[in-house]
Amino acid sequence: MGSIWGRLALLGGVLCSTLAHADEGMWPIHHVPRAEWQKQYNFAPSDDWLLNQQRAAVRVSDGGSGVLVSDDGLLLTNHHVARGQLHKLSTASRDLLREGFYAPTQQDELRCPDLEIRILWTYQDVTARVVAAIDGKAPPEKQTAQRKQIIAAIEKESHQQSGLRSDVVALHSGGQYMLYRYKTYQDVRLVFAPEEQAATFGGDFDNFTYPRYALDFALLRVYEDGHPIRPEHFLRMSDKAPAAKDLVVAVGHPASTQRGLTVAQRQYHRDVLNPLQLGIHQKRIAALNAYMAQGNEQARRGSTQLRSLENTLKRLSGQQEGLRNTTQLLQLQKEEEALRAEVRKRPELLQKFGDAWFKLQALYAKLGPISKRSAYVTVAPSKLLTMALHLVRHPEELKKPSGERLEEFRESRLPALQRELLSSAPVYADLEEAILTDWFTQISAALGSGDPFVQTLLGGQTPQTVAHKLATESRLTEQEERRALLEGGADKLAASTDPLIVLARKLDSQLRKVREEYEQQVISVEHIAGAQIAQARFAVYGSGIYPDATYTLRLSAGEIKGYMKDTRPVPHQTLFYGLLERALSQGEQPPFDLPPRLRLGLYRLPLWTPLNFVYTADTIGGNSGSPVVDRDGKVVGLNFDSNIEKLPNRYYYVPDAAGGRAVAVHSVAILAALRTLYDAAPLADKLVGNHSLQ
Repeated sequence: MGSIWGRLALLGGVLCSTLAHADEGMWPIHHVPRAEWQKQYNFAPSDDWLLNQQRAAVRVSDGGSGVLVSDDGLLLTNHHVARGQLHKLSTASRDLLREGFYAPTQQDELRCPDLEIRILWTYQDVTARVVAAIDGKAPPEKQTAQRKQIIAAIEKESHQQSGLRSDVVALHSGGQYMLYRYKTYQDVRLVFAPEEQAATFGGDFDNFTYPRYALDFALLRVYEDGHPIRPEHFLRMSDKAPAAKDLVVAVGHPASTQRGLTVAQRQYHRDVLNPLQLGIHQKRIAALNAYMAQGNEQARRGSTQLRSLENTLKRLSGQQEGLRNTTQLLQLQKEEEALRAEVRKRPELLQKFGDAWFKLQALYAKLGPISKRSAYVTVAPSKLLTMALHLVRHPEELKKPSGERLEEFRESRLPALQRELLSSAPVYADLEEAILTDWFTQISAALGSGDPFVQTLLGGQTPQTVAHKLATESRLTEQEERRALLEGGADKLAASTDPLIVLARKLDSQLRKVREEYEQQVISVEHIAGAQIAQARFAVYGSGIYPDATYTLRLSAGEIKGYMKDTRPVPHQTLFYGLLERALSQGEQPPFDLPPRLRLGLYRLPLWTPLNFVYTADTIGGNSGSPVVDRDGKVVGLNFDSNIEKLPNRYYYVPDAAGGRAVAVHSVAILAALRTLYDAAPLADKLVGNHSLQ
């Protein structure tokens, strides 16, 4: 796990007793390092404090985090986390991204088309049961099948007993398995969102940079049975700005880190996987820009995908730069060798775990061609073709036991898939045509016209011709057509002449084959070897080790703190004054223009009001929308970004001294914006607990 192993090996310490950095680590709720936090920050959270955070912090299905902030179901998250729903609720004549939105009464709130909120309710370690069901002497593919079957059985049993969504998640590369049970809510309504320009001021230029001047927040409300939920656990917002060096804790659902990779795996990411993905994303962005240049409506329709792709490209570029840091790579090599040396000293460890590194080294030496084919033999970029494939597979997969199905069809995940298929969100045929044309062109160029997948996909026609037919002749853009096919079963799907369904039927076997080969040849070996290395780490350094992020609830502690950029000190916070100055100094030219409401409101707002701040806690993508809380458990900020210096933290921890920082919106900025800029004082009062929203 990143740089911590070597430091500990060299020091001869054990992780939880002598953490090299107290703000390193995205810690599971069931494994918070209270002793270390007490030593570093004089703060050891109580069980009640942790439980309140656990059941107030939520996972948002659109790829982020959020927090319940009132006794009537108000949910605070980032504007960019809610952006997909804002886009789906918009039309050509009512663009909620451009105009913003405020519902002064609950009757005015807008139901999100397909958003789900999950609250971690209980958890249980099921490692012993999973491991007992796997024959460690069986071939890797057989072990993978056994693992899937026992996980599906545990999830099904848990759901039947509790009624809660139940997910078994592998931590420490399979060194531990946790069963997480979630309360889920599908009735989520939009309450407030500023204009996107206020939430993303500075655009892609300022993304992953600091200082920042963004009002990146939105408010939703969670309903059940037609009424707002009345949560026992929620967090109040602080109306006082925290000071520099104050302790803060980010509570959210970080998506993925890969600090447990071996050096061979990191080199593969640097030399093969990341360049492959960078090239794909650059071409997709170019195609979207060409589509959006056709007119205002095309620009609106494509904006959400473009922003997501640009964000991914910039983040991936920063992570790649981190892997090109030769000094860091040499340090990681030393740390890996230190662990392996400890394993070699102990015959029992050497016999059990010694060949794990060699297995991965051999695998990654020949992985390039497999990775290329896996990257291109997919229909993932197209929403329409993906839905067609899910529809075609649905009746076939449901015939199988849950443990033998494709993962997205397992019983625990099936409701989310069906909800996605039946979403009321608009699907734009012309946008899909542009996406399909680009993706088919990329596949053909990468694999060659003689490739069986390309031949099945295009049938000798041009990508433009095939994409036009699929987008213009298919009826899958219609919700009711998708519902009819989903509910009609295998016979209706077999009889369908919809061109997308016809193509999905043709592609299914090849897509399955590539996926199965990758799982058998790569994932199964990675899982076994990764679990062995994790167990070796436990044996050498003790069990007090944080796992890589897995989109499950984590807590990260740190301080509000500025940093040095070259020879220049960067302040811990920005002010509304800085927002006005940056806009005016740039001539208010996009993306530094101010929406009219914001521009007028700034002259009523004390410009010394704090706006954004940076802090040292360990975060990554998926932490967007995470509440940043103080010792009392009050929300003092809302995480929305990190700076460029922090981007390599997917692969290794970026320490305080290197200037890596998370970026958050001040709670006082959110409250001031609601009260002064947007005439939404009742909402602000509700968030701090002054009175109920009428």
